Amino acid sequence: MQLRDLLHKAIWSAIYLLFILAPLFALLTRALPPSRGFGTEFSIALGYSGLAIMGLQFGLTARFRYVTEPWGEDVIYHFHRRVSLIAVSLVVAHPIILLAVRSEAMVLPESIGQLPLGAIFAGLSIGSLILLVVMALWRTQLKISYETWHATHIALALTAVAAGMAHMLAWGYYQVDPWKRSLWIGLAIFWIALLLYVRIIKPLFMLRRPYRIAEVRQERGDTTTLVMRPDGHAGFRFRPGQFGWLTLWGSPFKITGHPFSFSSSAEATDGRVEMSIRKLGDFTSVVPTAVIGQRVYLDGPYGAFTIGNPADMHVLIAGGIGITPMMSMIRTLADRGDKRPLILLYGSKDWESISFREELETMQSRLELTVVHVLSQPPEGWTGESGYINADLFKRHLPPGYADHEYFICGPNVMMDAIEKALGEMKVPLAKYHSERYSFV
Repeated sequence: MQLRDLLHKAIWSAIYLLFILAPLFALLTRALPPSRGFGTEFSIALGYSGLAIMGLQFGLTARFRYVTEPWGEDVIYHFHRRVSLIAVSLVVAHPIILLAVRSEAMVLPESIGQLPLGAIFAGLSIGSLILLVVMALWRTQLKISYETWHATHIALALTAVAAGMAHMLAWGYYQVDPWKRSLWIGLAIFWIALLLYVRIIKPLFMLRRPYRIAEVRQERGDTTTLVMRPDGHAGFRFRPGQFGWLTLWGSPFKITGHPFSFSSSAEATDGRVEMSIRKLGDFTSVVPTAVIGQRVYLDGPYGAFTIGNPADMHVLIAGGIGITPMMSMIRTLADRGDKRPLILLYGSKDWESISFREELETMQSRLELTVVHVLSQPPEGWTGESGYINADLFKRHLPPGYADHEYFICGPNVMMDAIEKALGEMKVPLAKYHSERYSFV
C-alpha cells in the first residue's frame, strides 16, 4: 500500500509540474520574437508560471478521489492554500520587475482612457488575486461567514484567471505563433472543464444519490449527531477516520458544502453514515434544527487519515471535536473484534463537555481500550490528568517502544503542532503519526 501511494504521489507530482512548466517552455520553441533583456524576459516567465499555477488551482479543489487518495484531501487543500501564495507572489513580481528595469510596457499614457486593454486586464487580475488572498488569510478577523467567503472566493478566482488569460492574449508578444496561442487557449478550456466538473457534473451524480436523516441525536459538548441513510441506493463504503462534504439544505448545486468526519463504524452494512457536529458558529449553529426525514447530500469519502498500517497498537489523540474520526475508528475496531491495544488521549475543557463520554466507558469492555481524559478546567477533587497533552503525559501512559506505535492526532491546530513536536522529540518517525486538520480555508 505504501509503495503504491509513493508511486501515485510521484506520478501526480510530475503531472502537476508538467502542466506548470510545459506551457512556459513551449513559448521558447518555434519562432521567437526579438529578445528584450533578461529582466523583462524573467518577468514574463514569472507571469506565465503564476498564471499556470492559478489555473491548476481549479484541479486541486476538484476532489478527484484517485488523485487525492495518497495524500488526503486536507493535505491537498493546505497545498492549495500555500501554492496560492506562490502564484500571487509570481504574478505581483511580474509588473514590479518590469517597473524596476524600466520596461517600455510599463510607460503610462497621458490619460487613463489611453491605457492598453492588456494593462486593464492585468490590473483586474492582480487586484482580484490580492483581494482573494486577503479574504482567505483574514476571514475570521474580517468577520466574513464561510458561505460568503466561499462564494466570493470562487468569483474572485474566476475573475483573476480570466483576466490573466485576457491580459496575456491581448499583449500577445509570445502569442503571435498560432500553435502557442492554441496551447494556452486549450489550457484555459481545460481549467474551465475542471470547474464545470465540480459545479455541474459531480452535483448531477450526487442529485441521484440523496440521503435521508434517520435520527438527530444530541451529544454532550454542544454536539449533534446526524444519522443518515441512503435514499434509493446502496450508499458508499468508507474507511474509519475519513470524511465527506455535507449539503444539509438545498441541492448539491449549492456553492458551499461543509466537510465533516464520519463518526460511525465503517462496518455498517446498510449504508448508514453518521456525522457528529459541534456548535461552533455559522453553519454548525443551525445543525440541531435538522429534522428526521430531511433530504441531504453527501460527497465522499475522502481523506487518508485512517487506520490500516502495521502497528503493535494505536494511539488516538483527540482535542475537542477532534474526537469524531476517533469514534469512527473505535467503533469500527470494536465491530471487527480487533484485540490490539488501543489508547485514547482525549483533551477536553471540562468533565461535562466530553462528547461520547458514556459510550467510551462501555467500549472499554469490547476492546483493549484505555481512555485518558485530560481536562484544561478540571472540577474540584479531580485526580486525573489536567492541563494539556504533552510528551511527559505520553511517557506516563504509553508503553516503551514509542516508535512502534501508530499515532492519530486531531484537534485544534495549536494542540496538534505541540503534539507533533513532542512526538519528534520522542524519536517517533513521521510515517508513524497522522494528522487531520479541519481548516479548508
